[in-house]
Amino acid sequence: MNALVRQDQLPGMPEPANILDVISRAANDPNTDVAKMEKLLEMFERISAKKAETEFNQALTACQKQMRPIAADAENPQTHSKYASYAALDKALRPIYTENGFSISYDTQDSPKVDHVRVCAYVARGGYSRSYQVDMPADGKGAKGGDVMTKTHAAGAAMSYGMRYLLKMIFNVAVGEDDKDGNEPTENVSEDQIANIEALLTETGSDKARFLKFLKVKALKDIPAANYSAVVKMIEKKRSQS
Repeated sequence: MNALVRQDQLPGMPEPANILDVISRAANDPNTDVAKMEKLLEMFERISAKKAETEFNQALTACQKQMRPIAADAENPQTHSKYASYAALDKALRPIYTENGFSISYDTQDSPKVDHVRVCAYVARGGYSRSYQVDMPADGKGAKGGDVMTKTHAAGAAMSYGMRYLLKMIFNVAVGEDDKDGNEPTENVSEDQIANIEALLTETGSDKARFLKFLKVKALKDIPAANYSAVVKMIEKKRSQS
């Protein structure tokens, strides 16, 4: 077992189990002062919460010691930047943080910013949890300010981006360049562009499998970025003909 995850006793503070013994004895004593009993319970809650927080921080340190930089497995052709997808982050990090007792859940809230979605992450371990949040744009605009997706797809993309950013932030994970053996990677469509193609295919009632076969790719993410405009025009042409 990793020594850093050991539940060490807090220096100078009694163990919660010891206070429980005192409370148990006091509860069985008919002469016990109720006000003092309440003080004991408050002390028990404070010590238990502090102990859980300390163990949470120790386990977080253990996780970060085990985690290594994650290779960027995706690229945004609009910004010419590389990034690690949520799938890559999850594959590398989930086995480590679950082994150390952590669980992560996500939710959304209304954002005070217009056309934004607030993505929230709740990280729990034992009796302690910590929350994180980030406000993500959900206006359906691309890097150049044009409309590239519907509001529904924009909200989904915002949540996807938010989960990825939060997962990196929680564990302070570094993302490095992926090694391509000296070969330049082919720039493929971005997540925004994929969402827009998906929306157009749905709107025109197109057969996605036949569409991919025609383009000679296995998935939309494999479409070269240079072909994006031509692909969109192809689908829109079908819409104008219907």
